[in-house]
Amino acid sequence: MTISMYQASIPVFLKALDNLSAILDIGAAHAEAKKIDPLVLTSLRLYPDMFPLSRQVQIACDMVKGGAARLAGIDPPPRADSEKTFVELKERIEWTAAFLRRFDADQIDGSEDRPIVIKTPFGELNFTGQQYLLDFVLPNLYFHSTTAYNLLRQAGVEVGKRDFLGRA
Repeated sequence: MTISMYQASIPVFLKALDNLSAILDIGAAHAEAKKIDPLVLTSLRLYPDMFPLSRQVQIACDMVKGGAARLAGIDPPPRADSEKTFVELKERIEWTAAFLRRFDADQIDGSEDRPIVIKTPFGELNFTGQQYLLDFVLPNLYFHSTTAYNLLRQAGVEVGKRDFLGRA
C-alpha cells in the first residue's frame, strides 16, 4: 500500500497543530495557576540566539501553511507575525488549520515531482514536492513544535510526551 502526498501532509499537519494548541492550553493554565505573566512564557528562549516560544509557533504554522499551498501549486497567503499571547497564538493555529482544511486530495496528490523553489536570505532552495514535504516541511514543523514544547517543559509546565503526540 502506498501513501499519498495528501495523506502525508494535510492530516499530519492538522494533528500537529491540534497537539501544539493543546500544549499552549496547558501552558496558559499553568501561568494562571502559578500567577505568572503569560508573556513570560510566550517570550521564553532556550538560548539567547534562538527564537522565543511565540515565534516557534508562528514558524510551525508558516511551515504547514506554505507546505500545503506550494504542494497545491499556489502562493501561501501572507500573515503578519504579531502574536504574543497564548490566545493570539491559538488563534494563529486555528487560522492555519482552517486554511489547511480548504485543501482536498485532488489539489495535493500528484505533487511529488512538482518543482518547488524557496527563496531564503541564504539563497534559493530547490526541491521536488516530495523532497519539500519530507525533507523540509515536516522536519521544520516538528523542530519548531518540539522547541515550543521544550520551552514550556523547561519552565515547569507539566506537559508530557502524550501531550506532544496527542491521542491516536
